[in-house]
Amino acid sequence: MHIVTVWKFDTPHGADDALTKLDKLHHELVIELHDAAVVSWEPGDKKPRTRQLHSSTGAGALGGSFWGLLLGLIFFVPILGLAIGAAGGAIYGLLKDAGISDAFIKDVREKVTPGTSALFAVTSDALFDKVAAEFRDTDAELVRTNLSDEQEARLREAFAEED
Repeated sequence: MHIVTVWKFDTPHGADDALTKLDKLHHELVIELHDAAVVSWEPGDKKPRTRQLHSSTGAGALGGSFWGLLLGLIFFVPILGLAIGAAGGAIYGLLKDAGISDAFIKDVREKVTPGTSALFAVTSDALFDKVAAEFRDTDAELVRTNLSDEQEARLREAFAEED
């Protein structure tokens, strides 16, 4: 089963450091890193900066459309207002059906604020005690949602990008 996790950090660059750690663990075969995105929010900025890891694992990656939509709903739609019409309801419904609830989006939106950062990752096959040990001395706060294989397949299908 693939897991979508959001690691929140109390500094604008903590997520970049965490991605380095996660990539190291991936190369040590402690965790399978399928895809990731980093959100960095400098103090005083009106909105965060986002960057996506374009995973080379192919089928494991959800793709830029997924990350763009999810990060947009969390960080940019509240700024623009919820005037996204019927399509907005359909988008929220799709994410909810795929295992990403309104509560998850709200929780991330409330926790990732100016002066913080977040690492969004799609992982599997983790040796959790080793991952926890690597992150023990960080200021990471973990918000996690599990996706079933069926939910992940629906997400992948909905957000598939053409090569």
